[in-house]
Amino acid sequence: MAVPNNSSYDDIEAELDFSDIEAKYHVDLDDNLDNLIVVDGVPVIDRPKLEKLVAKISKEFTKKGAPVKPENIFVPWDDSTGRSKGFIFMDLGNADAATHAANAMNGHPFDARHTFYVNKFSDIEQFANMDETYVEPKVEEYRPKEHLKAWLADPQGRDQYVTYRGDDVEIHWHGKLSQCEVAYSKKNWTELYVSWSPMGTYFATLFRQGVRLWGGTSWEPQQRFAHPLVKLIDFSPCEQYVVTWSHDPISVPPNLPQGPEFFSPEDEGNNIAVWDIKSGHLLRTFPTSSLEGEESATKKQMQWPALKWSLDDKFVARVTPGQQISVYELPSMGLHDKKSIKIEGVVDFEWCPHGDKDRDEAEKAAKSGKTPKRTKENMLAYWTPEVANQPARVTLLEFPSRRILRQKNLFNVTECKLYWQNQGDFLCVKVDRHTKTKKSILCSLEIFRIREKDFPVEVVELKEAVTDFSWEPKGERFAIVSSNDPNLGNPAPGITVKTDISFYQLDRGKNDFRLLRTLASRTSNTIRWSPRGRHVVLATVGSSTKSELEFWDLDFNNEDRREGQATEWGSGIQHVGSADHYGVTDVEWDPSGRYLATSASAWRHTLENGYAVWDFRGQVIEKHVLDRFKQFIWRPRPPTLLTKEQQRQIRRNLKEYSRIFDEDDAAEESNVSAELIAHRKRLVDEWNAWRVRCKRDLVDEKRSRGQKVDDDTHPEEKEEIEEWVDEVIEQIEEVAE
Repeated sequence: MAVPNNSSYDDIEAELDFSDIEAKYHVDLDDNLDNLIVVDGVPVIDRPKLEKLVAKISKEFTKKGAPVKPENIFVPWDDSTGRSKGFIFMDLGNADAATHAANAMNGHPFDARHTFYVNKFSDIEQFANMDETYVEPKVEEYRPKEHLKAWLADPQGRDQYVTYRGDDVEIHWHGKLSQCEVAYSKKNWTELYVSWSPMGTYFATLFRQGVRLWGGTSWEPQQRFAHPLVKLIDFSPCEQYVVTWSHDPISVPPNLPQGPEFFSPEDEGNNIAVWDIKSGHLLRTFPTSSLEGEESATKKQMQWPALKWSLDDKFVARVTPGQQISVYELPSMGLHDKKSIKIEGVVDFEWCPHGDKDRDEAEKAAKSGKTPKRTKENMLAYWTPEVANQPARVTLLEFPSRRILRQKNLFNVTECKLYWQNQGDFLCVKVDRHTKTKKSILCSLEIFRIREKDFPVEVVELKEAVTDFSWEPKGERFAIVSSNDPNLGNPAPGITVKTDISFYQLDRGKNDFRLLRTLASRTSNTIRWSPRGRHVVLATVGSSTKSELEFWDLDFNNEDRREGQATEWGSGIQHVGSADHYGVTDVEWDPSGRYLATSASAWRHTLENGYAVWDFRGQVIEKHVLDRFKQFIWRPRPPTLLTKEQQRQIRRNLKEYSRIFDEDDAAEESNVSAELIAHRKRLVDEWNAWRVRCKRDLVDEKRSRGQKVDDDTHPEEKEEIEEWVDEVIEQIEEVAE
């Protein structure tokens, strides 16, 4: 191209306007580093392993809901050694994805020796350029939190219970009639049902979105768990964890918030979730696929709780029927020893409870500072049915050592159920056996004595089917409901099944469990022991024709028995009262063992719903018939903090405490009497004032009519009313011979 004289290309370009072309083909260069993250804690590798490492890292991030392609991962290299530097850079595409990846993967265990530590690239630049000048932080005002167990410090020593009726949930104080009151009430507090934690610290309500925990004196929310359409919950014994279950599999929509307290894409399809109560973090999820492979005809109802906790919250286990028991460690929720306990044909298992003896031994060891020669481990019992030529078997297993402590073979077994005594002293295996013709069912009780050497087993043979079994808390007695009624297997409406109630006790002299007494021809189908033992209630639950309650005392004569005096075996069993609650569906003792609550829930039927509270002798304290009544639950109490010596001291001084309580009762009764007298006196004064006013109006009316008014020269005498109140100071009964 020819250039004019005295002109240059620069001059010509300056005269031309290229703005329209530049605007059309302008490319924005993204100099924002917010979409980059730095991942530290990555294994140091050689170049041949690069492709495999990048693929695995990409898979780990994708599982946590932060998908990243391998080509967007940059691995820095040390040229002098030819190995990677132990950290990588990632391009997540946008700032939101980078933020989510940093939150989800920070602290994520990549393998046994490597843990990811993730930061946004922009944060690293900010930290590098941070002003190191110290600035005094502003001290936030201290706001004391409510004590979650403040209700235990009630001056009157009252218990609490919750009622759920219609849309109303109420928490009540329970004590003497004058002390009963509503502590808190709220409408629409739950959408499904309510539940207490095992020691009464938390109050749980269920909603469509998940579970909320409440506590404190003002019942403020303490924690939430986002499990949509949750149906069931279960707390760990020490209240550190909670398990939730929903019939609908977990689904993670694209717009769901991400973080340790939410589900991630790897949880999709599961139904069971394990949560940490204090942090609210999701620990792990499980499917309920063990039931899906069964035929619909033989499909059993899902067992709940699906996860079973050891009593110290260190382990949680679940059974895969017929295959294995998987035990997970807390709080990592990793499979213990990275393998399950393979048990061919396993059906069910139960953890052994920890008793007062175990707690006392642990406290003594902690105070002395001495390490015991052998630490007491957790124990679980499981049973397997007959497989091929092998008999059915009950096994006691020590954990985590996985050492088998005892095995017992069983023959002709149809079904087994495991019942631990709450102190871990005994294990009863209720064995349903079939005859050779398999036309009838017999029952035997195989009782393991856990505290004794070699775990001896006592056998109680029965000729009837056992429908209910219950150990006495902290005792050596148990009760059973048995029946040979032909209607037992297929009860029809209006038909009452006849049952027998039997009590057994360990005879230390003969080292065997002996029958104390049998109560024949009853309709009771439920046994409820008092938490303190001794007292028991026999109830007919779920029947449309019978609703009887029988109150029994198994140590009735012990207080009158002289020391060293021999008594007849079973003579202490005494019937102390009877009652009736129509349509009763639930029976529950309060934590003190002094009161019993019965309720008729609208979830079971709609006739005379409501609840009643009885004392241990069967005397009704209060009874309420309430439409749409659904639930009544006593608030549990934690184990006592008093030592054994302090408890013995209280028992020795029980008469002194009783005198104080009697004085309080008398003072309360006097206050009630004084209030009643003052009320009556006020009514009399109002009556006298009304009479004077009426007489004055009558005199004025007579004078206005010109009628003669009687001259009442005598002043009106004030009417006095005396009321005698008799008070019994002492009552003595004498028997004339």
